[in-house]
Amino acid sequence: MRFASVCAVTLSCVLACPAFAQSDVPADQDRQRGNAFTLGQIIVTAPAPGEPSITSSTLDAEAMTLFQRNSLDDAVNLMPGVSSSNSGGSRNERLINVRGFDRYQVPLSIDGIRVYLPADGRLDYGRFLTSDIAQVQVAKGYASVLDGPGAMGGAINLVTRKPSEPIEAQARGTLNLGRKGEYTGYNVFALLGTKQDMWYAQASYTRNFTDHWDLPGSYEPTAGSAEDGGHRDFSRTADWRVNAKLGFTPNATDEYSLSYTRQEGSKNAPLHVTDLPSSQRNWSWPYWNIDSIYFLSTTALGDRATLKTRIYRNGFDNLLRAFDDASQTTQTKGRAFNSYYADTAWGGSAQLDVAVSDIDRLSIAAHYRRDKHVEWQQAFPSGDTEPRQTSVEEIYSIAAENRLDLTPALAFTAGASFDWRDLSRAEDYASGALIEYALHNGQALNGQAQLVWSADAQTSLHASISSRARFPTIFERFSSRFGGATSNPNLKAERATNYEIGGTRDFGPLHAEATAFYSHLDNVIVAFPTLYQGQAVTQSRNLGSGNYYGGEIALTARVAPTLSLGGNYTYTHRDLDDPTNSAFQPTGVPTHKAFVWADWSPFEGLHVLPNADIASNRWTVSTDGSRYYRTGSYVQANLTVNYALREGVEVGAGVRNLFDDYYVLTDGFPEPGRSFFLSFGFKY
Repeated sequence: MRFASVCAVTLSCVLACPAFAQSDVPADQDRQRGNAFTLGQIIVTAPAPGEPSITSSTLDAEAMTLFQRNSLDDAVNLMPGVSSSNSGGSRNERLINVRGFDRYQVPLSIDGIRVYLPADGRLDYGRFLTSDIAQVQVAKGYASVLDGPGAMGGAINLVTRKPSEPIEAQARGTLNLGRKGEYTGYNVFALLGTKQDMWYAQASYTRNFTDHWDLPGSYEPTAGSAEDGGHRDFSRTADWRVNAKLGFTPNATDEYSLSYTRQEGSKNAPLHVTDLPSSQRNWSWPYWNIDSIYFLSTTALGDRATLKTRIYRNGFDNLLRAFDDASQTTQTKGRAFNSYYADTAWGGSAQLDVAVSDIDRLSIAAHYRRDKHVEWQQAFPSGDTEPRQTSVEEIYSIAAENRLDLTPALAFTAGASFDWRDLSRAEDYASGALIEYALHNGQALNGQAQLVWSADAQTSLHASISSRARFPTIFERFSSRFGGATSNPNLKAERATNYEIGGTRDFGPLHAEATAFYSHLDNVIVAFPTLYQGQAVTQSRNLGSGNYYGGEIALTARVAPTLSLGGNYTYTHRDLDDPTNSAFQPTGVPTHKAFVWADWSPFEGLHVLPNADIASNRWTVSTDGSRYYRTGSYVQANLTVNYALREGVEVGAGVRNLFDDYYVLTDGFPEPGRSFFLSFGFKY
């Protein structure tokens, strides 16, 4: 009831607001959009209006800065159709779901370059910082086949910044404080760039450090709990990223850019607050690093054709350490180990766009990627180290898309792609011997179509259907899961068929977006109970199926020269069948989710931004998998106050989780309580 009443009141207020003209969009927002690295963008289908900076498909740097969203999982929670959560368990990773689809089914890219761990695809979205990101693009349901394989439920792309002025310099810093005003960490960002007639260059650095975060004051530990309240034990993290790019623009149509990105992180993992300490896994990651060097280009081939290319090399390195106990000082028991990943990926893509006629545009694309995964483990108490085990897989995709302007207002786009993977090596180590797994390749055909009607400058409607597949990871096919599973080299791709209808409309000054969606899932991978060498284990099999459906609405309006309001709401229903487990429920996604905000500027230079994250409960499961239940409803109120001391210099202060709301998104892992921050920003 609390969730429903808050949403109803807020959305009613927004709907009742008078409108404002698009010409009232502040000039600094247009300049901000100009800083997006267009070579690194992917295709998203929903139109992006000038106001606000949060739309159904894009989120820009201004919104992430205003609402103090410094990590990717926190930032995308501002958008409709996207929700963040926590994996819980010993990994305690931050997750993102798009219309119910998880991190395996919604690929992540930086400047269009796919980022994932080849072995298991387990990205921790809390490790990805947003300070140097110009725009987050989210394609939901309908993700263009031209952008590459794997986008079963959508795609997320981080577009880095690019200079747009002869000299650009920025610096920002945020000091984070706990419930009692004590120091808890900081975030810093710095950028320097230049844009000249025929070239540009830029370098940026961002770092986020969390000494700890605080549990809400209402948390009460249970007898024997591994957490006593106050400062959340093992919540320390540190992440930094550098990004540098050099670009050449010989004319108005061509652009060539060389970029380098490196991010390094280290983190601990808070423990389950009710499981006994003896049953907990005491894990930490001394390093969790990603680096990428990539070349992007666009070249006009005459008046009617354009060639776009991407070439890249990615590296992924991380170490997982397991200790004897919560002191994290010794590794002498059989449960202790050091697990190393050292992965590399090489790849590239080419896309040719041809204007066949004034009303017909054809695009063809080819993608190639070679993943090499290397892992080894040091076991205790012996201290012996396994030989390195290597897996090598190549992934290919060819795609074609045709856009036909049936009338000046009506456009029809159809696309298809064929993806295949070749596994040439798959090794493991067990019982003192190196294992060579049986090799099996895979393939998938994808197709999609979309109809867009732009009735006038204020109205756009669209309908689409998309059938996409994603290949299983090496982990899903071969991991023994600490002896609890057996391999399945023949595991097939999962598939989703996504349907969507929606539109945008400016009712005078009020901008509205609405979408209804439905997805049917086939060949969903589940853990099937079986016997292997006389032991009860599980095996990944394509036995699941399900349906996801729901709707989104987003509204923004400026009610006066000094006041803007906005909000979005998402309804998501998921039915997912696991025939091996009658109690199974799809976890981690709330049925109802909303974000509402206001920007009040009582006088020049001052901005007061109250906002709230709202969600109903969601399914979660106990550590042993025996009990599914719903948890996690919350209304998290936040407040930011910014004041411009002079042009280009701004100070701010704010509070997150103003009412110290206690809520748990996944079994045994409470979210942070009230916290405060102070900020400073400089821009030239």
